[in-house]
Amino acid sequence: MNNFKKNTDFIKTLAANAGFAFCGIAKAEVLTEDARRLENWLNKGMHGTMQYMENHFDLRIDPSKLVPGAKSVITLLMNYFPEEQQVSPAPKISKYAFGNDYHDVIRAKLKAFLQHLKEQVGEIHGRGFVDSAPVLERAWAQKAGIGWIGKNGNLISKQSGSFFFIATLIVDLELLYDDAFVKDYCGTCTKCIDQCPTDAILPGKVIDGSKCISYFTIELKDALIPDSMQGKFENWMFGCDVCQDVCPWNRFSKPTTESKFTAIPEILDFSNRDWEELSEESFNRIFKDSPLKRTKFEGIKRNLNFIKQ
Repeated sequence: MNNFKKNTDFIKTLAANAGFAFCGIAKAEVLTEDARRLENWLNKGMHGTMQYMENHFDLRIDPSKLVPGAKSVITLLMNYFPEEQQVSPAPKISKYAFGNDYHDVIRAKLKAFLQHLKEQVGEIHGRGFVDSAPVLERAWAQKAGIGWIGKNGNLISKQSGSFFFIATLIVDLELLYDDAFVKDYCGTCTKCIDQCPTDAILPGKVIDGSKCISYFTIELKDALIPDSMQGKFENWMFGCDVCQDVCPWNRFSKPTTESKFTAIPEILDFSNRDWEELSEESFNRIFKDSPLKRTKFEGIKRNLNFIKQ
């Protein structure tokens, strides 16, 4: 037990020193209930054209398929809430994309985290994931006691809201486990459901991904956005924050201390005209480290044309 506590305390300290706002640990096990929910969601086609969501189903629900002999799932949260906001009425960009691409920032931190852990406890096996592998990170965060999954599908912390990236580290090291977060503090509030511009949030904490503005502006690779969505985007060009902006728990959000998430000046300052006159060369230079590169220049232009129609 002493070793378990020593290693667990080391991990919590390591997380804080690396800039993670929260760290929770859950026992690695098969996510049977979440598997049923995911299967039902996929069967209803709510993932739209995101075919990758159907892949590696067994890996999503069983951590030992990702790390043989997995004993613990460590969940880490990193705050991305920006200190400054965009000028209005420019095309709107989701706050998570204001700074550098979080995949790159957090992946480097997870690599260093695992290396420090190995130096402390000896030879262990582990893998870090950040939103780019088949891991049900919100389910693990809830099991690790960090927060609850809100009606908008986001993980919500009672202390700090939901403007966080979630990272997951699966290791074959036994640790002391946090109690799962069992209470739901959304209560009777339905602000996120009522104010979703495209009615993508359904009762029962179900998100129809194929209706979400983030899906259309980021995930959809088609040349055209369906006409049925015309006039519903409320000027969102890349992603959408409506369900988080209206969430009462986000009144507790504090600005991030991670310098790499500091907003790119152009994201804050660009006017409608600046975006319309942006060349592909300038886009690639300005946003080379930004999540905006995911849609590529053509995707940004498509989104711009759609919201100004």
